[in-house]
Amino acid sequence: MSVFAQLVERLADLLQPLFGASAAAAAIVLFTALVRLLVHPLSRAAARGQKARTALQPKIAELRKKHGKNPEKLQRAVLELHAEEKVSPLAGCLPGLLQVPAFFLLYHLFSSDTIGGRANALLGHELFAAPLGGRWADALQGGLFEGAGLVYAGLFVVVAGVAVFSYRLSKRMMAASPALPAGEQQVAGLGAVTKVMPFMSFFTLVTVAVVPLAAALYVVTSTTWSVVERAVLYR
Repeated sequence: MSVFAQLVERLADLLQPLFGASAAAAAIVLFTALVRLLVHPLSRAAARGQKARTALQPKIAELRKKHGKNPEKLQRAVLELHAEEKVSPLAGCLPGLLQVPAFFLLYHLFSSDTIGGRANALLGHELFAAPLGGRWADALQGGLFEGAGLVYAGLFVVVAGVAVFSYRLSKRMMAASPALPAGEQQVAGLGAVTKVMPFMSFFTLVTVAVVPLAAALYVVTSTTWSVVERAVLYR
């Protein structure tokens, strides 16, 4: 924790001439971008995997005709087909899972009063008038459209815009891809995931409202990156 806190402080010092009092917030956005760059090769692999799964649809259709009356055999055959073609149904989950540690690190860093036995100096940093260790509930005490409340209002507008774009993008991608066969849905629960996926970005609104502002910045930046990345990789 203390090492990561020093990293954020040093990034903030470097960005101070450009962002002034909001340098720590800018450092968090930069840190998020660095994490996403590290994960980007996996995102590209996930995109290739999605295209490969789409290409398997004719073969899976044949398996459905052959084993349609035996769900267990169909499920086994679909798994074997994925193994033979070296296509993982869960490959698309890896980029998101690998970002979880970074999110929780920021969450704990800006939720702790002390770090390494010393007062957490990062809690004194702000994004405009909103403390990076504060939450939306704290901002409401000063008024919804005043000071910190205005900062959160801006974040909510950004998240809502990204969520709408993500929803439309997901619906377009689903419409362009063949429906998942029943056997593949059973294998990894992909049918349920597919139905929920267009709405995932809207859950970010809830996250932004309940976590420290620093963690909210990470979520907003990462979500925006994800949507843009999907638009480019799956075009």
